Amino acid sequence: MKKLVATTFALVIAAGVAVGVADELKSGLPLGDKVPAFNVKDVTGPNKGTSLCYRCQYGARPVVTIFTRTMDDNVAKLVKEVDGLVGKNGEKQMKAFVVVLTDSPDEQEKKLTEVASKNEIKNVPLTVFDGPAGPPNYKIAKDAEVTVMMWNKSEVKANQAFAKGKFDKKAVESVVADTAKILN
Repeated sequence: MKKLVATTFALVIAAGVAVGVADELKSGLPLGDKVPAFNVKDVTGPNKGTSLCYRCQYGARPVVTIFTRTMDDNVAKLVKEVDGLVGKNGEKQMKAFVVVLTDSPDEQEKKLTEVASKNEIKNVPLTVFDGPAGPPNYKIAKDAEVTVMMWNKSEVKANQAFAKGKFDKKAVESVVADTAKILN
């Protein structure tokens, strides 16, 4: 009887672990991968109005890249927090940029300009990528509303992904805490 109870208990725990793993959203490059080049259109940064590769421009520096399909209040809060961190970590040459994944890049430009102005974003360019799937080599999941990847020396050090409606205040705090992984 004890063996039956122990076996049943073990199966219940294993099923719970399997469900937890299945529920975890995977989006973007895995830890340790090298980050490939891709172009975006700069909307608010120093290269406003031009198409360029910020990944290339930032080279081996510590970088936070926020891929998002919407620019809601929580994403704007994250951008503002990261903007402050970039400003405070100039000696470490920290950089960041936001990539809005959209079928309508022209429609997003006005909104991004307003977000940058309202939140006084000075250090983080807001950009658009033409296509909701994002750069093909980056493997952004179609179910991910927000994917944040951080790299240093062109190697992914942190990656968090959030499904629609899951990017909240706690998610912002978690992503901000992960910046320590690239500032060593």
